[in-house]
Parts: sequence; structure tokens; C-alpha cells
Amino acid sequence: MTALTVLAADTPSLVQSVDWLAIAPVVITAVVGLVVLVADLFVAERHKPALGWISVAGLAAATATLLPLRAGDRSTFCLTADPEACSYVADHFTVVVQFLVLAGALLTALLSVTAVRDARMPAGEYWFLLLSSAAGAALLPASRDLATLIVALEVASLPAFALVGMRRGDRLSSEAALKFFLSSVTATAVSLMGISFVYAVTGSLHLTQVADRLEDVPGQLDTLAMAGVALTLVGFAFKTAAVPFHFWVPDTYVGAPLPIAGYLSVIGKAVGFTGLILVTVIAFPAYSQVWGPAVAVLAALTMTLGNAAAVRQSADRPNSAVRLLAWSSVGQAGYLLVPIAAAAYTERDQIGSTLAYALMYAAVNLGAFAVAALVARTKPLHRISDYRGLYTERPLAALSLAFFLLCLAGLPPGIIGLFAKVTVFQSAVDAGLGWLAVLMAINVVIALYYYLRWTALLFRAPEGALDAQARSKAPWPVAAAIVATAITAVVLSGAPQLVLRVASGSLFTQ
Repeated sequence: MTALTVLAADTPSLVQSVDWLAIAPVVITAVVGLVVLVADLFVAERHKPALGWISVAGLAAATATLLPLRAGDRSTFCLTADPEACSYVADHFTVVVQFLVLAGALLTALLSVTAVRDARMPAGEYWFLLLSSAAGAALLPASRDLATLIVALEVASLPAFALVGMRRGDRLSSEAALKFFLSSVTATAVSLMGISFVYAVTGSLHLTQVADRLEDVPGQLDTLAMAGVALTLVGFAFKTAAVPFHFWVPDTYVGAPLPIAGYLSVIGKAVGFTGLILVTVIAFPAYSQVWGPAVAVLAALTMTLGNAAAVRQSADRPNSAVRLLAWSSVGQAGYLLVPIAAAAYTERDQIGSTLAYALMYAAVNLGAFAVAALVARTKPLHRISDYRGLYTERPLAALSLAFFLLCLAGLPPGIIGLFAKVTVFQSAVDAGLGWLAVLMAINVVIALYYYLRWTALLFRAPEGALDAQARSKAPWPVAAAIVATAITAVVLSGAPQLVLRVASGSLFTQ
């Protein structure tokens, strides 16, 4: 009996404490999703719109729980033998990305309230899938082991496949969902193979332990480690829509309900960039000579091909507006990759420029999709030419869209877009990637063409007389989304330091 007592005293406890406040944003989002799914079974059809408002309230509550976490000093699910190795860390990086994800999902939910009703999509399934995807996206930036990282990636992705194909009976929607699913699953399988290689070399899945053990890899395992690092990046590169993993983007955006296209353009990209940052700058700094040049080449190819394809969009082609936003998002992804590549040559704090740019991009791109959702109510072909004379029909929507496009272009009065591009450009210069900085400058000039062309079209005289439907009142949830994004873009342009301070200082506690 005495021996058992001594043995029990010497054995470390395997019971982990849980910091419920740290995981509150993810838990609230997931629980509300389950509540909506169960409530859908008992709510009468005429009361189904209430599920949307429950989802909006849940996302607002989850976003509000980030306020107590702003100190960025919490962690949970840590190893008892190594308290520094934690599976969930709520540092500044996590809080910033979770704010981007949850606020973006909240705006998507506002746009979806009207879309679900008008398109007669199944409300319970739609809101459950959206909240599930948002919960996975919110979990991913806090994940500090490769297993949790992949689980979060799939929880964010799998519901998105179903959301893309939610318009039943629509051929484009079904094709888009299938293409998105098959290509994403393939990319994830490749990443899982890479993670298995990394685990074989290091014997650990925790990012901090992986980083330490990759510093001293035996010579016979070096090739296996390099292969693991390269393959792990594939799945996250797919989510960022980096070339050559971008081919799913245009068709998926066209086939998806418009709010979901906006969601994928912002939250989907946030998932990819977050995972890419975590595995490169935290787990694989010892192999920066492998992923650094690879990410730099991906950035160059992505921004160039994305902008070149956006320039080629014909204004009169059906879905040209959505395709332009899709290709524009590919080009913007190239800019977002630049600081990650720069982190391989300097310090990991360079990735603050990526987060600063992502915050600006999220606000203005969701705003552009919100205006597109408004215009699509009377002009469902989604052509760029449908926006001609929008200022005459809806002056506030036209001014908002013009401001969003100028922010994306980096032109005054869209000051926040200009400053965000400067921080990204500076990160490349500081890292000695002069060629990438020059290429970025060229692509910014190319992008001016299609952004300014669309902006000018808003203020031209409309063709023909306007009908009463074109002047109809906008649904207030859509109007609220446009107003919220417009105010955010204006405030950030007036006080860019609110976002740009993310680009300076340390974002990681571990």
C-alpha cells in the first residue's frame, strides 16, 4: 500500500485544466450552431427566419468574448510534462485572426438572412453549416499542434463544401461544390502525408517541440524532413488560393450563394494564411531555406496571374462581376504571401504585415460583396455592366463600392489600402527581396486598370430609363452590412494606425 502511495506521488498528473474563457469564442460559435440545428427540427416553417437571427446573435456574442482576451496571455490544453507545449494558445495573433473570422462571419450572416429566404435554402442546415465552419476557422489560429491544426482546417472546410452547393437544382452550384470538394480533399491528403513525415522525424505534433527538434535532425532524416515541410504547406497553399492551387476559385465563387462567395474570399483565405503562418514561422523555422523561396515564388505567381486574369474580364459577360472579385482575391492573396516569405529571411514578426493587410482586405472585400448582393436583387446576371449608373439608382451603395474598390487599389481616399500595401512592400524590401517588391509594384499598377474601370462605370449615365424595381428599398440586413463595412473602411482610412500597429511588435507568446 505504501509503495502504491509513493508511486502515485511520483507520477505526474495527466489531468489538464481548461481555460474556458480562452476557448469561449470557439465554444459559443459551435454551441449556437448545434442549438440552431436542433431547433430546426421543432420550429414551424414560418418561424425559420428566427434561426438566422439566433445565428447572428451567437456570432456577435462570440466576437464580444474576444474583449477579455485582448491581453493575449492565455493558453490551455498544455502538456503536464512540458507546460510550454500547449494545444490552444490565445495570444495576440490568435485574437486578431479570431476577430477577423468572427466579425467576417457576422457580416456574412447578415447578408445571408435575406439570401436564405429569397433562394428558399434550408435554413437549419445553412445556419448550422455556416456556424460550424466559423467555429473551425476560429479554432485554427489558436491551434499549436499539427493534429488540432488539421482538425480545425477540416472543420472550417467541410461545411463550406455543402454551403457552396446549397442552391439545390442549380447546375453551377453543384459543379462548384464538387470541384471545391475534390481539389480540397486532395490537398489535405498531401498535407497529412507531410505531417506524417514531420512526426516521423521529430516524434511530436506540438509546434514548439517540432521547431526545437528540427534544429538538430540526423543527416539520414534530413531529406524526409524537407519533404514533410514542403508537403505540409500544400493544403494551406490551396486554402489561400495560391497559384497553382487556385483553379477552384472562379467557378466556386460563381456557383456559390453570393454571401458564401464573400465568406470564402475572406474567412476561407484567413484559414489558409493562418495555417501557413503557424507551420512556417513557428514549426518550421529551421527549414526556412526550403519554405522561404517557395512562398516567395508562390507570391509572385499568384499576384501576377490573379491580376492578369482580372484584367481580361469582359464587362458584358454573365457573372463577370463575381469572376473579377474572384480573380482580384487571387491577386490580393499574392500580396498577403509576401510578408510570410519575408519572415524566412528576417524575423517572424514580419507576418504582422500580413495580418494588417488581411484586416483591411476583409472589411472592404466583404463590403464589395455586400453591394454585389444588393445589385443582384434586381440584376441577377452579375455582370460588371449592370453597375453602370449605379450612382443614379443607389448613390450610397455606389459611393460605398467606389470606396471599397479604391481601398483595394490602394488609391486615395482609400488610405488604409495604400498604407497596408506600403507595409507589405516594406517587409519585402527589409528581407532583401527586392525583385519581389518590384514585381508587387508592377502588379499594383496593373490592378489599377480594372479597379478604376469598374469605379468609373458606377458614375456613368445609365443606359435606358430606370424602372421602379431598381430604386426599391434595400433589405435592412444587406444595408446594415454595407454601412458597417463602409464605416469601418472610412474609419481605418482616417486612423490607419488602428490596423497598422498589428504590423509592429510581437504577436506570439510562444
